[in-house]
Amino acid sequence: MEPQRRLTLVTGAPEQPREEPLVRELYGRVLRDARRDQDRSLEDVAAEVGMSKQYLSEIERGKKEPSSEMLRAVCGALRLPVEHLLFRSGRRIGATNRSAGRGTPTMLAA
Repeated sequence: MEPQRRLTLVTGAPEQPREEPLVRELYGRVLRDARRDQDRSLEDVAAEVGMSKQYLSEIERGKKEPSSEMLRAVCGALRLPVEHLLFRSGRRIGATNRSAGRGTPTMLAA
């Protein structure tokens, strides 16, 4: 008599939902929104900055972690002050926290 074989289905571990988006994802969304609001193409902005459109696309999709110099260059091409990038990204974090029921983040003065 042959032993019974058990088949085991192996699957990847279920992905845990991230509570907050990564900062690079927020920056990318803000930059993409700014570029689209100006009705500009990836090619146009990337050429002005001196980068490939593929790299700019990866920044906008939050796949690449750009240096502060690169962010400044993209913001410059979009005529978007860096402080606006930071502020808009911060507002999106706040909106994410509120929608997840975590309340408003508290800032402490030094």
